[in-house]
Amino acid sequence: MHIACRNLHYTYPGADSPVFSNLDWSIEGPGFFALFGLSGTGKSTLARLISGELSPMQGDIDIPNARRVLYTHNAERIPGWNTVGAHLRSVTPASKTSLLTTILKDYGMEVHLESRFSGLSMGQKNRINLARYLVQEFDLLIADEVLANVDEPTRNHILERLKILFPQKTFIYISHNALEVARFSQTIHVLPHGSTAGTNKIHKITGLDRQEGMKTTPEELVQERVYAILRSAASTSEPRP
Repeated sequence: MHIACRNLHYTYPGADSPVFSNLDWSIEGPGFFALFGLSGTGKSTLARLISGELSPMQGDIDIPNARRVLYTHNAERIPGWNTVGAHLRSVTPASKTSLLTTILKDYGMEVHLESRFSGLSMGQKNRINLARYLVQEFDLLIADEVLANVDEPTRNHILERLKILFPQKTFIYISHNALEVARFSQTIHVLPHGSTAGTNKIHKITGLDRQEGMKTTPEELVQERVYAILRSAASTSEPRP
């Protein structure tokens, strides 16, 4: 899949300066790509432009042969009164029920099918929200901070499994976690501050494109020891009244 932005210009209504001006940018899918930058650099704006939620004031976005482009973010509304299972059954195509079962097991959420969304943590809601998008038909999924409230070991597992389950899909992943995007992305596309001040350049960096089973790094070994202690303490502690 080829995604290209040419001469892109966008200014929010009432703003004094553009978010993007004469921006050229492209990626070649399939694969797992990251958009990275500090807050306010335009990551979510670019995602919404690519998905069609916003329309550029100038320039064009070309995604040939893409049947469906989806955009999801971590602040989406989820029906708090409904149960997880009832909602997922209502939005999952019949042909994707087996995939949904696999994803829920991968995410550790199969035990919450009878729980109401109002009783879930933010991290659990984020996992369910991502799952309901993954069972749709899509060529490109833009995931904007969708794992922001999920603990790090679970995030790592989810991203590893996502790449295994969807090797022919294209993902644009937005995160503020530099180590995470470096570890899992094929390429990282960095939006620097000042991109609207005349440079209008998104910097491209090659990522590690981590796959399941790859050798664990020294920092990950220490990280795993820390979480092993936390898991052990949680399993032996007495429940609070």
